[in-house]
Amino acid sequence: MAENTFTRRSLCCGVAAAAAATTVAASSQAQAGACTAFDAMRQQAMSPGEAIDELRRGNQRFLNSESIHCDLLQQVHMTSAGQAPFAAVVGCMDSRVPPELIFDQQIGSIFSIRIAGNYVDTSITGGLEFANAVVGIRAILVLGHTGCGAIRGAIDDVKLGNLTETLAHLTPAVEAAGMVGADGAASNVMWAVATENVRLGMASLTDNSPLLAEQVAKGELLIAGAMHDISNGQVTFL
Repeated sequence: MAENTFTRRSLCCGVAAAAAATTVAASSQAQAGACTAFDAMRQQAMSPGEAIDELRRGNQRFLNSESIHCDLLQQVHMTSAGQAPFAAVVGCMDSRVPPELIFDQQIGSIFSIRIAGNYVDTSITGGLEFANAVVGIRAILVLGHTGCGAIRGAIDDVKLGNLTETLAHLTPAVEAAGMVGADGAASNVMWAVATENVRLGMASLTDNSPLLAEQVAKGELLIAGAMHDISNGQVTFL
């Protein structure tokens, strides 16, 4: 009886160990695939909608503390001969909003364009035209965030050296949100202006770039907007 019990237990333990080993191996394989740098074939196999979905999934991994940790130096070598990122993120220069980290992306996966207030102007539009027409990105995300100092400065009509000109790019969002003369310290006021700024940035890309507008019309490019909450890391897509 004891011998039979031992045999059954050994069998159960063996099966459980084999299943665990298989799970670990599958997880390792999945992570290894995620660490493979994007190339043109992989980039073009991804639809514009899938590109945005990957950013969504990446943020969820970030929120769940399940970020994929790759050998970054190996990725440097993988991308040394060229790049094929699947998306571009236009974000703020704020140190708390690093796109590669909050979307759990690797070297060579996304273009990251950062400027105070994440506004879109001719120079940024030109860079995104290059990213799409030449490099082949499938999606553009305009990313705002809570607690943005540039947004508050624009609401409060701050004047400070060259910053004055920078903040002037955000004035249309203040006006569109109906927040001229409002309290820039109020979180609801900042949120209203920041989200309006994202929407204006998205519209500007197709209004001022026939090239990008054509790609969107053909379904070859998707332009989306989102807000990052600096208090918890969550990205809400608009």
